[in-house]
Amino acid sequence: MTLLVAFTCLASATANAQWQWLDQNGRKVFSDQPPPSDIPARNVLKAPGKMAPVTAAPAIAPANTVSATPALPTPALSKLDQELQTRRAKAQADALATVKADEQANMNAKAANCETARKNQATMESGVRISLTNDQGERQIMDDAARADAQKKIRTVIEANCK
Repeated sequence: MTLLVAFTCLASATANAQWQWLDQNGRKVFSDQPPPSDIPARNVLKAPGKMAPVTAAPAIAPANTVSATPALPTPALSKLDQELQTRRAKAQADALATVKADEQANMNAKAANCETARKNQATMESGVRISLTNDQGERQIMDDAARADAQKKIRTVIEANCK
């Protein structure tokens, strides 16, 4: 009787020491030997001493369709992988939001520059005398050449910001 119990325990221990994996054709392979080196780790479903995560059953194509490549089951993501995917998605969303915020800030700055340039252009074209203060603190009246140069700069700013 003891011999029978020992044999049953031994047989059940060897039955649990099996490998399961999906081969290149998507078929499930059972063996007491590890899979060949060309089988990726994600295709190993069961190894002795550890259970692989439960995966979804492979999709079965309808009888009237022919599939070029068989559908492999998608391995279930571990909690760490799910967390990493969540962090990656959040980082991408944050980066996109930052880019949009920067674009909006640039558009607002261009609009403000455009408005200021148009006001300066109106002042220059009005013909009123414009005085500037030099480095010594003295007031100087802008002559026609300086006015033309300032108008040219204002037109450049308007072209760049008022589109």
